[in-house]
Amino acid sequence: MNAAKSKSAEPPIVFVVDDEPMLLELADAILKPLGYQVRTFRDPELALKEFTTRQPDVVITDYAMGRMNGMDLIRECRRLNPRQKMILLSGTVDEHVFADAPVKPDQFLTKPYQIHDLAEHVRTLLAA
Repeated sequence: MNAAKSKSAEPPIVFVVDDEPMLLELADAILKPLGYQVRTFRDPELALKEFTTRQPDVVITDYAMGRMNGMDLIRECRRLNPRQKMILLSGTVDEHVFADAPVKPDQFLTKPYQIHDLAEHVRTLLAA
C-alpha cells in the first residue's frame, strides 16, 4: 500500500459479528462487491479485541451469540468510541430488546433480511 494514501481514500471497514458461519459468508458476499472491507467474526469477544486496534466504520452484530450478546458488544464498542455506527440483527428479538437500554444500535434489521436492506442500512450509516 502506498504510504501517501490517505485514510479517506480507503474503502470503509465493516465488521460483521455472527455465530452462524453461513450468515457471515452471506454478509461478506453482499458487502465486498459494494467496495467495503469486510472482517467477519464468529466470536464477539474477538471482534471487540480487534475493535480496540482497528476501529471499523460500521459494526453489524447479531443479537444472540452466547456469552456476549449483540447488545453487550454494542455497549462495549460505544464505551471505546461513543460515535461508533452499529447495526443490530436478530431473528429472535425485536426493537423492544433495546427500547429501555441506555446504549442503542443506530439501525435494527430482522432476520431473515433482504440483501438490499443490509446494503442500504450500511450505506445510510456511512452517509450520516
